[in-house]
Amino acid sequence: MDLGEINPVLLVASLMVAATPLLLAAIGELVVEKAGVLNLGVEGMMIVGAISGFAISVETGSPWLGFIAAAIGGAVLSLLFVLLTQFALANQVASGLALTLFGLGFSALMGQSYVGIKPPSMGDIHIPLLSDIPVAGPILFQHDPILYVGIAIIAAVWATLKYTRVGLILRAVGENHDAAHALGYKVIKIRIMAILFGGACAGLGGAYISLIRVPQWTEGMTAGVGWIALALVVFASWKPWRVLLGAYLFGGITVLQLNLQAAGVAIPVEYLAMSPYIITILVLVILSADKSSAPASLGRTFHASL
Repeated sequence: MDLGEINPVLLVASLMVAATPLLLAAIGELVVEKAGVLNLGVEGMMIVGAISGFAISVETGSPWLGFIAAAIGGAVLSLLFVLLTQFALANQVASGLALTLFGLGFSALMGQSYVGIKPPSMGDIHIPLLSDIPVAGPILFQHDPILYVGIAIIAAVWATLKYTRVGLILRAVGENHDAAHALGYKVIKIRIMAILFGGACAGLGGAYISLIRVPQWTEGMTAGVGWIALALVVFASWKPWRVLLGAYLFGGITVLQLNLQAAGVAIPVEYLAMSPYIITILVLVILSADKSSAPASLGRTFHASL
């Protein structure tokens, strides 16, 4: 065992990379749940985004087009959830689970011809002067563009929910859809837009895994990140900046256990591998006892004639 091999600067920089797909998926789901909809299909949308982004990136040679395709792929799959829950009025929990199962199967089918292929690389951004700062430079200013896009989305969602009329209407629909409808707001339309946004964010998170974090295609490569994103929204009490903190917590534990394995720590590898999930569950239990932050209409079906 040699803990001296662990570079703390690289550890923290890797933490931010590991957290990015999680925060992208979680912030999208937070917006969906703020509108009063519970979509358990995050994992399915992420894996479809992963194969969509990977395939388009390989075929065109452009990672940027890959990420655009991933966002579209996640949003298109979320349309299935829209049809089931907003028009057919199907149960949201069952529909979300079906969406995940469909996404996993569909991605496995579409990705058969891409196994073992290396996607084009998206280079890191090196911000002049700032990237040369000792310690802070490699940690904060030498990352891929999508990592900064994820942080920008967090900031934009926070500002929208807190300071804009759009955010106020979205929160009103999530708190009491009947009252929002009585005031003249188009509840179904607002929820559809929120669901599409959540699907696009999940697709981006999936593509980040297949194009940047693990630049290859492997069946089921999201490996439960979508489920952690769902838990993270509850952990964050539906607050955007707490989503960022929670994502970095999980990403940090994930990277740390990989580094401990590489350093030969005398702990069975199975225990290290399960540690991020165990600690996430413990933190979730401790910090999510207060349910007052949950949107009051979360998971409830709305129909104008009801």
